Amino acid sequence: MTTMDEDDLSFYGKDPGATRFGNFINYYSFHSANERLKHFHTSMFPEFDLNDTNLILDIGCNSGELTIEFKKFLENLYPELKFQVLAIDIDPILIKRAKLNNPDNISFVACDIMTECGKNILQDYLNKYNKHSFDVTFCFSVTMWIHINNGDDKFLEFLKYIKLISKSIVIEPQPWKCYRNAQKRMKRAGANFDLFTSLNIRNDVLSAIEKTVTDTHKKVYESLSSPWNRTIQSYHLLESNL
Repeated sequence: MTTMDEDDLSFYGKDPGATRFGNFINYYSFHSANERLKHFHTSMFPEFDLNDTNLILDIGCNSGELTIEFKKFLENLYPELKFQVLAIDIDPILIKRAKLNNPDNISFVACDIMTECGKNILQDYLNKYNKHSFDVTFCFSVTMWIHINNGDDKFLEFLKYIKLISKSIVIEPQPWKCYRNAQKRMKRAGANFDLFTSLNIRNDVLSAIEKTVTDTHKKVYESLSSPWNRTIQSYHLLESNL
């Protein structure tokens, strides 16, 4: 199972917010799970299968608080349905914490989705349920970290990959302002995002995400802006691609 070394995942300097992969140790203390749930709406979700288990993927789950809450949200909204959740994060320490706080039998796994090993973990999970795709993939405030650490081409590859394995995608992307703030914070801590200056997708990052995803999926929902100035968007697979 491929994850980063713990030394690579720690924060820089004395600032716990200066992290390379967004693996903040107390993330939900300043971006609460309940605040995000206020921006959820029934139109975000596809027509779930009444007769089979519906699979949910959460990419970048951190310590799992939001994962647990949106599973409860779905179960309350659709009490007659069955859900299974795979929640992944690059940080094994955060995954350990998530497992300790997990009352709902969610599968928390430490892996890097940008590696073949990470993709194999997702495929094995799908194979376990004899499925080709997740019914919903959640991607909350992780797009920037994938982009800023892997560059434009790998970022677009990531978006194309999650389209392949997702009937619906619920995504909360970070605008370019967040990239600039992350780079400034790293520099103040004495570190740097090496690929930052080479990124060509910058001020148009949100439109680049939408353009890439809507090649196969239709945008069906966008929330109002959150207190941290981001929106939650939902995309459903086009019928022609079902």
